[in-house]
Amino acid sequence: MKPKNMLYAAKEFNNIKEIIYNSAEKFSNQIAFVIKHQANKKITYENITYKKLLEDINSFGTALYKMGLNGKRIAIIGKNRYEWVISHLANLLGGIVSVPLDKDLQYEELENSIIRSKADCIIFDEKLTDKIEKIREENNTNLTSYICMSKIEGFESVEELIKQGKDSIEKGNTEYIDAKIDENIMNILLFTSGTTSKSKAVMLSQRNIASNIYAMQCVEDIRSTDTNIAFLPFHHIFGSTCLIMMLACGVKTVFPDGLRYIKQNLKEYKVTLFVGVPVLVEAIYKTIMKEIQKQGKAKIIEVAMKISNILLKLHIDIRRKLFKPIIDALGGELRFMISGGAPADPKISKGFNDLGIKTVQGYGLSETSPVIAAENDKALKNGSVGIPMVNDKIEIVNEDENGIGEIRVKGPNVMLGYYEMPELTNEVLKDGWFYTGDLGCFDKDGYLFITGRNKNMIVLRNGKKVFPEELEILVNRLELVEESMVFGMPSKEDETDVKVSVKIVYNKEVVREKYKGKSEEELYQIIWEQIKELNKSFPRYKHIQKMLLTDEELIKTTTKKIKRQEEMKKILGSE
Repeated sequence: MKPKNMLYAAKEFNNIKEIIYNSAEKFSNQIAFVIKHQANKKITYENITYKKLLEDINSFGTALYKMGLNGKRIAIIGKNRYEWVISHLANLLGGIVSVPLDKDLQYEELENSIIRSKADCIIFDEKLTDKIEKIREENNTNLTSYICMSKIEGFESVEELIKQGKDSIEKGNTEYIDAKIDENIMNILLFTSGTTSKSKAVMLSQRNIASNIYAMQCVEDIRSTDTNIAFLPFHHIFGSTCLIMMLACGVKTVFPDGLRYIKQNLKEYKVTLFVGVPVLVEAIYKTIMKEIQKQGKAKIIEVAMKISNILLKLHIDIRRKLFKPIIDALGGELRFMISGGAPADPKISKGFNDLGIKTVQGYGLSETSPVIAAENDKALKNGSVGIPMVNDKIEIVNEDENGIGEIRVKGPNVMLGYYEMPELTNEVLKDGWFYTGDLGCFDKDGYLFITGRNKNMIVLRNGKKVFPEELEILVNRLELVEESMVFGMPSKEDETDVKVSVKIVYNKEVVREKYKGKSEEELYQIIWEQIKELNKSFPRYKHIQKMLLTDEELIKTTTKKIKRQEEMKKILGSE
């Protein structure tokens, strides 16, 4: 019998080049990507096979080598699209250091990232042309080459370079194709979330990524017949590793038109597989539940769920038949969702599983390429992030009386270190162990539970510890709450103490529908009464004592994590 953390046979590769070549041979004529073209109100779809994908990578890579970029560093910036994929994979298959950058960076942050990474070339989306032209004009960086993902005047394009590279290969140039990969050196330089001047640049090798893809293939039910929608931004490690994992599994990947069109895209492409951060997964769930309530079917669905769960215990699964209208509203084919990047609400994961859409949660960091623990078919426990990956060892150190301590991990997916930050590297990497800064515990069955970030933990004067993330999940379930942040407000009466407090962004849509005409003061009172009710379910020391209410969105990273320090500056500045 296979262990819980090794369910499927998977082939382990040393590097990304081996993975892509294997897929190009194994899934040669299968569709790797679908590109939607819109012109004159007419929509057409272009299918890119695995064979064509490798040809495009090799052609583009050959052109990059001809430009003298062999052994150099290339930054990539733009939305998720086929040209982004080609650029990143061409870098990796040619041993060029890939530097994925966040398309939403402000100009100063973008310039700073390019300078810090020592990038020699940048491949960019045409929507960022103004910023790139300014960078070229000011000439404060190492950049010598500028390539646009589309054809625009004044820049070389990905398409033109693919043609040039193809011609060169046909004339016998195999320098790029024959390139040998050293999987143990830095091949990806990735900035972590946060303000770029303060953010850390993580050095990852191809072995880091390849080992994590192998581990995920061992535990997650990803099939070559699946259609995946690339919603996670590729500049984020969760997005770029998932991109390569989908290619390793022979999956078809499509590109979304934006958050507003998610439901439409799920139907349009008959999506079977969705990988996203909790805020996206929750948005889909809330849309479904809202529709059910509008139709007055909430009670019927609740009863149906109870019946199907009883039958499930008897090994009779009728969920997808019973809830077919709901699944049809999401395109009819959605079968599997993976949530990661932040803590997910266990209630929502359970809700999807009850409907027959398998939903699992994973946990990891940029520094671990990224996944170190995940749920799967045989290891599903609501509220946990599953069990350690097949090639990772996880330990809890400096435990408190409740068994909660810092999570540390050792495995082939652990980063090489932080770029040009040796002191910071030595703080988190000790004897091969990476100290995550996250707090958690294992239960008796070996399931990992995350309680919060060490730096976010609120320590009260009496020594009691409060984990904001734990309370936020419950506060966010309140109908009027769009999002929230729990924090320690310095006490005016006692400088050595803090009060557990919450900043809440109210849901304008719910206000329009159910509380029209109510003033912000009245909304405050309604929500505060609900918070007082919630407090009754916590030990006294966890009680929320102060509430701030706003309609202004919390400051977040592009992966929807709250920038707590910036929010705290804002809160304390207005006090």
